[in-house]
Amino acid sequence: MNQTAVLVAPGRVELQELPSPTPGPGEIVVRVRAALTDGTDLKAFRRGHPKMPMPTPFGHEFSGDVAAVGSGVERFSEGDAIMAVHSAPCGRCYWCHADQENLCVELMETKILGAYAQQILVPRHIVARNAFVKPAALPYEHAAFLEPLACVVHSVELCAPRAGDLAIVLGAGGFGLLHVALLRTLGVRVAVVGRGTARLALARASGAEWVREVTLERESVNGVRAFVEEISGGRGADRVIECTGQVEGWHAGLALARRGGVVSLFGGPAPGSTVYVDTSRLHYDQISVLSPFHFRPRDVRRAYELLAGGAIDVSALISGRSGLEGIEGVFARLQRGEGVKYAVLP
Repeated sequence: MNQTAVLVAPGRVELQELPSPTPGPGEIVVRVRAALTDGTDLKAFRRGHPKMPMPTPFGHEFSGDVAAVGSGVERFSEGDAIMAVHSAPCGRCYWCHADQENLCVELMETKILGAYAQQILVPRHIVARNAFVKPAALPYEHAAFLEPLACVVHSVELCAPRAGDLAIVLGAGGFGLLHVALLRTLGVRVAVVGRGTARLALARASGAEWVREVTLERESVNGVRAFVEEISGGRGADRVIECTGQVEGWHAGLALARRGGVVSLFGGPAPGSTVYVDTSRLHYDQISVLSPFHFRPRDVRRAYELLAGGAIDVSALISGRSGLEGIEGVFARLQRGEGVKYAVLP
């Protein structure tokens, strides 16, 4: 049997004994050694999620050991330590052929959930394109960052920052901090605007040159704009990356970019949210607006190289550890704003 954390209702998780998975052709079963909490999981825990009808196994950032191998698998053997993501494109649709594999028509329908469990089945399409042998020196907890870092790699590539640029990252959660770390490897100067003394300290440790604690609301945007103008010599930010997933963050992002700058709306507000845009800013100031989503296989490979090569150290982003039995308490702490990401160790 496979002990699995099942989200049965908002705020309620049950540990259930489900049948152990059996790999089919091209598939592998992974004994989960580490799974990470994530903002999507927290949203689902809080209020449910349209793509995760309850009751549902959940969790999708993981690493572990190959417990069983299906026929035809040649890249992995039983006992291999691996790191993988929870999705892969079909390789056949229009978007895959247009180099927009992150928008593949099958991507979200064929993703896997259930990393908060002793075992998880990884299907053929993910095994073939988005799974890697974990380097022995890389801890399982760090290897589990492959999926969120791949999202950030895709985001930063679309932004195309140049060495010496000033980037403003709005939000000091896990994704904001990963953006800081990756931008610093590219020689970008980074300021972080967000909440929480501890998180802003992590932003400093990740390489942010400036931090400012602000709750982003309409009345606070002018103060943030003055801060950005001060550190940019009055110009504004070359790149603004919004990682709060709040409408107020989107409004602030669009207000902080310099003329000719780029705004990346990485964080996703609730469905149906509305943002009001000053059209003169977009038109006369030539502001480019991006909305990065998910990742492509090449983003996953780049994230793998960054983690495996030690270019990005994610250890400070892990706020604590828990077994499966403590998962409700972990999400309760996250709801209270305690910590960034927790490692669940089945």
